[in-house]
Amino acid sequence: MRVYFAGPLFTPYERGFIDACAQRLRAERFEVFVPHEQALAATGEETAAAIFAKDWPGLERADAILALLDGPTVDDGAACEIGIFHGLMRSDARRKGVVGLLTDMRGTRGGGHDVNLFVRGCIEASGGAVVGTLEEAVALLRRWRDD
Repeated sequence: MRVYFAGPLFTPYERGFIDACAQRLRAERFEVFVPHEQALAATGEETAAAIFAKDWPGLERADAILALLDGPTVDDGAACEIGIFHGLMRSDARRKGVVGLLTDMRGTRGGGHDVNLFVRGCIEASGGAVVGTLEEAVALLRRWRDD
């Protein structure tokens, strides 16, 4: 099963966490598309067109998305990818859904920090869920793969 890994990738810590999660998924025999692992065009220019052209095939071919939701707000690129995937699901029943991974303490303590309700609604409408651990995410992805 092909999984697109969406999330913030702007700091070494974010990329490192995503890399560790992707390694765990690959150990479970998932094919994982991680945007920051993909090489840019030979020019090396990071334009909006180049980034979109690089990431679109991974999103278009994905069976599911795992989206890292940590941070004060959901990463805007990840939110866009979740929405696009939801739209793709509406015309392709083979797609499984979106798993939101929220490990951020601010999301588990209460106190008002939660995932944007429209983003959460999109995840849940896809048949997915917001989970608090990578193990919960792997379990849901395994269940979808085995169906």
